[in-house]
Amino acid sequence: MKARILLRQLELPFERVTVDLFTGETRTPEHFGRNADGRVPVLELDSGEMIPESGAILAYLADGTAYLPADRLARAHVFRWMLFEQNRIEGELAYARFLKLSGRHEQMPEVYANRLERGKDALAALDRGLSDGRDFVAGDYSIADIALYAYVHCAGDAGADPSAHDHVTAWVDRVESTPNFENDLEPLPAHALQRPV
Repeated sequence: MKARILLRQLELPFERVTVDLFTGETRTPEHFGRNADGRVPVLELDSGEMIPESGAILAYLADGTAYLPADRLARAHVFRWMLFEQNRIEGELAYARFLKLSGRHEQMPEVYANRLERGKDALAALDRGLSDGRDFVAGDYSIADIALYAYVHCAGDAGADPSAHDHVTAWVDRVESTPNFENDLEPLPAHALQRPV
């Protein structure tokens, strides 16, 4: 979703190819050739070069655009929030969401409770980060906002309501109001239980 948001905002044509991680399609030799870690997304360039990992894809696509500032300090602030997204939001909140939506929260209640609590703390940290009146996390709208939005806007699926945080709620609205923004998040498929944890 992160890459698709930016591709649309940059008005770059792309073809989406779905690889079903819940049925093991990401664990095949073919997909390992795209990404040795077997994760999605992977951006395939016209040259055939592969760029795995959403953060790397966003940085590549945004280079030279307003979505990734040229100034070193401003860029560092963008990357700071992208690293926060990977470590706190995706690593904790998104995992809690996966456990809840796949029904595994009942099989692993302690893990779920821990990730949910840490995810709620991450939302509170994001709210504090936005409390100084900035419209977006690194000042101007950037790939950091796109990265964070992907799992923050649906944190309620995990049991962590983002609307409990006024600054986060207003920020989500601002992200969704940016030009060419489209939220095309699809529901977790019913066969998500097939994926090993």
